[in-house]
Amino acid sequence: MRIAVYLPLLLPLLAALLARPVGERLPPRPATWLLTVGSLVLAAASTAALGMLTVTGLIRIPLLARLAHDHWSAPAAQHHDPASFSVAVLAGALLTAALATAGRMLWRRARTLARAATEAACLPGRQQLVVVDDPAAEAYAIPGWPGRIVVSTGMLAALGQAERKVLLAHERAHLAHRHYLFVALAQLGAAANPFLRPLADTVTFTVERWADESAAAAVGDREQVARTIGKAALAARRTRARTRIPAAALALLGRLRPHTLGPVPRRVTALLAPAPTPRGWPLAALTALALTTALCTAEAAHDLEALLELAKHAATHR
Repeated sequence: MRIAVYLPLLLPLLAALLARPVGERLPPRPATWLLTVGSLVLAAASTAALGMLTVTGLIRIPLLARLAHDHWSAPAAQHHDPASFSVAVLAGALLTAALATAGRMLWRRARTLARAATEAACLPGRQQLVVVDDPAAEAYAIPGWPGRIVVSTGMLAALGQAERKVLLAHERAHLAHRHYLFVALAQLGAAANPFLRPLADTVTFTVERWADESAAAAVGDREQVARTIGKAALAARRTRARTRIPAAALALLGRLRPHTLGPVPRRVTALLAPAPTPRGWPLAALTALALTTALCTAEAAHDLEALLELAKHAATHR
């Protein structure tokens, strides 16, 4: 196996460096799509590269060569493959860990979304908006069929009429554009390849920016959206929620974590600046990186096929 098989394992490091510029310099909608698709492509390519390196180790085992339907020569495979057996063993261990981590994450995310859909269906009433009696300032969207928007009385009391319209437009955008799927898919890519974690983290930011811009388009005032986010953040810091927020929920204040309200200042700054316009180099750079990774993976697969053919040819002429 030549160097092409190793590049899909290294190029995600460059993608991690590009994640934040892409998230901040592109409009949030194309940025979210680009980062999510790029994360999946890069994760699939790196996993495939580990699989191919693992195969180069397996075909050197004489017992497997004899048991296979199409016999091959294990010594010939070892002779023609420049990759060492220790590299193949390491690749096998990493492949097992990547598949186990991605599988566990996929199961947990599917279970979380299913639980969120059940909770959304069990909320009182048939309207999309559900108001809960809670003095803490909280507002979030729960994915489901249909999704629901939960707003506390504390949040409604903290915001004026115009600000409430912004909040509802933001949460409706999360549900309408299925932002929870983008977050889940980007996290799946990061589970398969930890180097892609910056892409998944940036997607959690860009979906909030996407909802911010959707709210700004709905109310026609970007500064009003910025003021609403800042006011909601201050209200949330003064109070503490009594209700349990579903893990799959997306909220005006971002991905909710203890003691933090997310990258609110960055979002407010972006809203107070002119509306984002497409910029060529971040889009071109990440796209070229994904395409290069895909081409390297295809080249590595061709090399592996040629190696197997040599090993089979050597076995038939012994």
